[in-house]
Amino acid sequence: MREVIEVIRRKDSEDYMRLGNLALKVNKILAISGPLLTGIAAAGSAFVGHVPWAAIVAVTAGALASTVNTFEHGGQIGMVVEMYRNCAGFFTLMEESIETTIQQRDSEKSEDVEMLEMNVALKLGRSLSQLRDLARKSSSSHVEGSTIDEFASKALLIVLDLSVHN
Repeated sequence: MREVIEVIRRKDSEDYMRLGNLALKVNKILAISGPLLTGIAAAGSAFVGHVPWAAIVAVTAGALASTVNTFEHGGQIGMVVEMYRNCAGFFTLMEESIETTIQQRDSEKSEDVEMLEMNVALKLGRSLSQLRDLARKSSSSHVEGSTIDEFASKALLIVLDLSVHN
């Protein structure tokens, strides 16, 4: 189970936090540029008739502001940020749960090891044999000094893949 925790920590949590931070940066850029372009369009429209290129600036900035706002709100970039952070939080919670269960193994409150494996496999969208294969690949990657190219969670990847394509 410790190998599964390592895969979750190194691949899943890290990747979802990276993607969440990237989406947050895009959201910040869009949140700043939309109102800025709207302001430029408004200022440009105030000078129409006095400055020859003011109409071009106003129309161009207004069109860009409309495009930026549509992409930001229609693409629901803020919701994508929250989704990635929620997934990263799920993996952190799962790591803590597994660690706690492993530490309580000797006490009477501990779960059966097989039950723990089954719960983890279900939460990650894998079968028990796939989870054991993942742990085996992770431990062999430590011995060989290579990195594992597989994510721990299959369920979230399928959900995210479906949400991106729809």
